[in-house]
Amino acid sequence: MTAPAPFLRRPAAAFGKPVCRLGLASHGETAVTPDDIRHALDRGVNFLNWAGDEDVFSRTIAGLGRRRDDVIVCVQFAARTAADAATELRSVLSAIKSDYVDILTFYYVEEPAEWAELTGPGGALGYCRSAQRDGTVRRLGVTTHQRPLAAEMARSGTLDLLMVRYNAAHRGAETEVFPAADAAGLPVIAYTALRWGGLLRPTPDDPPGFTPPPAPMWYRFVLQHPSVAVALAAPHDRRELDEDLTVHDATAPLTPEEYERLAEHGRRVRRHGGGFP
Repeated sequence: MTAPAPFLRRPAAAFGKPVCRLGLASHGETAVTPDDIRHALDRGVNFLNWAGDEDVFSRTIAGLGRRRDDVIVCVQFAARTAADAATELRSVLSAIKSDYVDILTFYYVEEPAEWAELTGPGGALGYCRSAQRDGTVRRLGVTTHQRPLAAEMARSGTLDLLMVRYNAAHRGAETEVFPAADAAGLPVIAYTALRWGGLLRPTPDDPPGFTPPPAPMWYRFVLQHPSVAVALAAPHDRRELDEDLTVHDATAPLTPEEYERLAEHGRRVRRHGGGFP
């Protein structure tokens, strides 16, 4: 196993076991194989974010055997009511052939009404807290695009972590989410580090001779922020996976000059990309 540099690892406190800060996420159009996922594990990745549908990730997790206890499995959880949560959790555990899941994040909670339903009488949060007490679920979080709502949920005292959008073109979380998460002691998992590929493409305002940096630099940009515990990569195939894994070759954080160069391109992408503040 190739160990990432110390600054790319988090100690056990946040997740119950040490975690590599570059995580691997499933998505609907991925061509990665079980061998690719095991290759990532061999390279030190041990945070797998599974969308919850039966796919290559669930099949690979189910076949981890004794290696399972070294891996943090984070599942995107759709249930909003206790009844639906009971059914969905049984399905999750069956799919991954495990008697526990490390993290459930309530998937895409985008409206205050959804949060009220989750936390109210008969809501999924109460059921999942009970499952947490008996060890079936280790930690609970929420996935959202809505920064003010994320901060409100962080301050609620009912969660163990947050999962939010954060990249060099979308930096509002730095002021609207991260302070609340830090105050509550919640680790943050960041997704869309590449801004759906936009950060890999040029803009009309790029300086002469500028070439947008490759994907690993954008993951390093996200990981530069101390509030981010894990940045999720979602490669389409083995080639992209191997490129993403070069993040582990870094021996130190970005220099101030490297960071500002990335930030400048992020601002250009933000100006020209449209939508998604």
